[in-house]
Amino acid sequence: MKVLLLEDETELAKAIVDILQQENYVVDTFQDGREAWDYWQIYHVEYDIAIIDWMVPGISGIELCRLAREQGKTIPILMLTAKGEISDKVAGLDAGADDYLVKPFSQFELLARLRVFQRRLQGADPLLTSRGLVLDPDRRSLVYADVLGQQKTIALTNKEFQILEFLWRHANKIVTTERIRSYIWDLNADKFSNVVASHVRQIRKKLAGTQYADIIETIPQTGYRLNNHER
Repeated sequence: MKVLLLEDETELAKAIVDILQQENYVVDTFQDGREAWDYWQIYHVEYDIAIIDWMVPGISGIELCRLAREQGKTIPILMLTAKGEISDKVAGLDAGADDYLVKPFSQFELLARLRVFQRRLQGADPLLTSRGLVLDPDRRSLVYADVLGQQKTIALTNKEFQILEFLWRHANKIVTTERIRSYIWDLNADKFSNVVASHVRQIRKKLAGTQYADIIETIPQTGYRLNNHER
């Protein structure tokens, strides 16, 4: 899951990033509202969740929330603020926030709120299936039945899982390498590295010798496509 974090308190932002990364979230962090909005708009980053502090430089978190909704962005937004009055909560929700967390807060409450968002995004069944191959988010693995009908499990690294999940959610469509990189890695990652190709090679090695070896197609000079059509 890709998270936009807008928080101008450096120590708090670092603490939140540490918490989220331990739970396998990928986080882009901003301290200025205008910078966050411009980056989101220019690079069309596909954030799953936004965590936005109300009082930040540039444009306020509540204004960024309004802009996002005016632009048709439907991602869940969690508003962080020291403002705890009912009127403040109403203002945040009316601006388009989905939930509201008053500082100071515990990491357990933060993660619980995000899990609610995640369940909403994934639906009732988070398992992704294709041609008998199952991507299991709980076990971070691929599960399938071999030619003898025996269940097999392929363990995945976190990045391998994230790449497969992203391709799966855009199945049968061409996804550019840059689009994968911007979703799976944070904004500080090297834009010119071959890190995506390297991880795709590792996934293919794990699928070699199975009936799913061809599920990821390379589109030359562009990116990849996950083919989930029955063959």
